[in-house]
Amino acid sequence: MADNPALLSLLGMCRKANRLGCGHDAAVEAIRQGRASMCLFSSDSSERLKAEIHREIKMNNREVAVYVLESTMQEIGHATGLRSAVLSINDDGFAKSADRLVNTNDGRKTNVK
Repeated sequence: MADNPALLSLLGMCRKANRLGCGHDAAVEAIRQGRASMCLFSSDSSERLKAEIHREIKMNNREVAVYVLESTMQEIGHATGLRSAVLSINDDGFAKSADRLVNTNDGRKTNVK
């Protein structure tokens, strides 16, 4: 089951506004530079990738909201134009909007400090 279409649309707008980091290297760079407000994983992302991003957040002492989406890499790629297992939202406004659209009632949200 895919995520809310409004969330995928928001990710597309975020990419067009150049506020979306697509892929491991872009997400890690955004975390290190303190630009990442939120990290999103596709449903088919690997546990190793999740562990690397969580470790990066902790090592850099950042507060970044982390979600695992129901959408696959292919569905995210369709919305953003780039197929990716991890995304970083590098804008507080987009992150707040995404936070409202992500279903937090099923325990998928993990805040990492």
